[in-house]
Amino acid sequence: MKNLNNDIFDPQTIIMDSDFSPGYGSGTESDFGFAFNDSNFSDRILIVEIVLDSRDSKSDGEDCSSIVDWARKRKRRREEIRKENDADVFTQSEEEVLNCNMLDTVDGLSYENQDEEAVAMVEESPSGTEMTTDHPGDGEAPKSSDSSTNMDSSTGLQVRTIHISSPILAAKSPFFYKLFSNGMRESEQRHVTVQIHASEEAAFMDLLNFMYSNTLSTTTPTALLDVLMAADKFEVASCMRHCSRLLRNLPMTCESALLYLDLPSGVLMADAVLPLTDAAKQFLAARFKDITKFQEEVLNLPLAGIEAVLSNDDLQVASEDAVYDFVLKWARIHYPNFEERREILGSRLCRLIRFPYMTCRKLKKVLTCNDFDPELSSKVVLEALFFKAEAPYRQRSLAAEEGSASHHRFVERVYKYRPAKVVEFELPRQQCIVYLDLKREECNNLFPAGRVYSQAFHLGGQGFFLSAHCNMDQQSSFHCFGLFLGMQEKGSVSFAVDYEFAARTKPTEEYVSKYKGNYTFTGGKAVGYRNLFGIPWTAFVAEDSVYFINGILHLRAELTIRQ
Repeated sequence: MKNLNNDIFDPQTIIMDSDFSPGYGSGTESDFGFAFNDSNFSDRILIVEIVLDSRDSKSDGEDCSSIVDWARKRKRRREEIRKENDADVFTQSEEEVLNCNMLDTVDGLSYENQDEEAVAMVEESPSGTEMTTDHPGDGEAPKSSDSSTNMDSSTGLQVRTIHISSPILAAKSPFFYKLFSNGMRESEQRHVTVQIHASEEAAFMDLLNFMYSNTLSTTTPTALLDVLMAADKFEVASCMRHCSRLLRNLPMTCESALLYLDLPSGVLMADAVLPLTDAAKQFLAARFKDITKFQEEVLNLPLAGIEAVLSNDDLQVASEDAVYDFVLKWARIHYPNFEERREILGSRLCRLIRFPYMTCRKLKKVLTCNDFDPELSSKVVLEALFFKAEAPYRQRSLAAEEGSASHHRFVERVYKYRPAKVVEFELPRQQCIVYLDLKREECNNLFPAGRVYSQAFHLGGQGFFLSAHCNMDQQSSFHCFGLFLGMQEKGSVSFAVDYEFAARTKPTEEYVSKYKGNYTFTGGKAVGYRNLFGIPWTAFVAEDSVYFINGILHLRAELTIRQ
């Protein structure tokens, strides 16, 4: 027989799929479905040894009424396989066993299957197996479209034989490419054996058919996930992409999104599956955008879910202080063990908190929180303080640099309470200066009766806040911009405060005082000016408004406790 190995697998002639050839995936793939399991178009015979599962020989997708059932069944089967492997170690001679985890890389790419390992053997004449073989001098082999299935009495394995075309399989799968072209004597033999579990049989046959035809007949989520896992196991990236695309086109649910994010790490890291996991993250981020509205549901999410939700730039939350408190609460519920909680906070959850937008008062509490490693606490707090000290243009630059990063430390969320910069003085009098910046879009969204609040700041041990309003001017009956100062309710303490409101104006871009007053505050009271600038709303937000500098309204409030 002619040595096919030297011709078929010449690097100059073989065309691999898109992981190796940039042109693949354009929709012009050839359909070789007619050649599947046909001896006239095959140069080898694939012997599939099917190991019966301990409890259930059906595929993971069978008898599963939901995707949740599929996940539970697959998890249970993985545990059973581990137990079986611990009790019974399958051995073969070193030169007969080819494990895909131990193969050299092809074209600089490495593959790792952490869920289950694909094991392939090559042999010249398998014993105890009935099959159709072509030998030199036997003449033309009869055409066959059906695989033969038999039971190997010597091993108790169910054996299935399939006619295959090694160039087709090698072009779609680095696993088969390496199997057929590894330079070993066995790679030149006609009979190639792979071993799978009975629950994988249906998915494996669908996978083989896809490698010929580029299509799948199955459409259910559970069956597609079975094929996706098989495609990962045998390194068929084009099939993984196809399954990922079909799953993305199906209606997404919280259960399915969480399942996609909980796939084995080897699958999650595959480029072919990234669009699916990205879609799952986007679904969860949109579903739980208002974290306060779904607080109990979000607290029950697993780690992958909470990461997707808290990575969202558009998360609707009162402030980053609230995000910090929420992360601690979630970690203490899901990781009651102190060491495990500290580890998960440091390695996974800390990066979800945008410390630069937390208040200095809360940052002080971070430094004394035992749930965080002290070295990590110091690092994130210092980084936050340095960011706060940067000029606004530099802050915007740092945020822009993170545009392509997976975690946005310096990107400001859409907080219910707007971050404010505060400068505090103790001497000669207790005093603070508060800077609040509002974007033009934020001001436009206030019309006709909206309001936006600043984060709380403290003076004399009491919490205060600023609130910007769109009001009706009481005298002229037109809409206008108002600014108010309020004290958070805390006991019956009274504070006499002198205050002054100012805003930057063109052309000097200096702060110009707009209103001065004094007020004796008690809990829950607020004071301010309904028409801070003395002009109608339309003039305030006009393109030529003197109060917006590069699209930003710069406000300042100065508070002093009266002696």
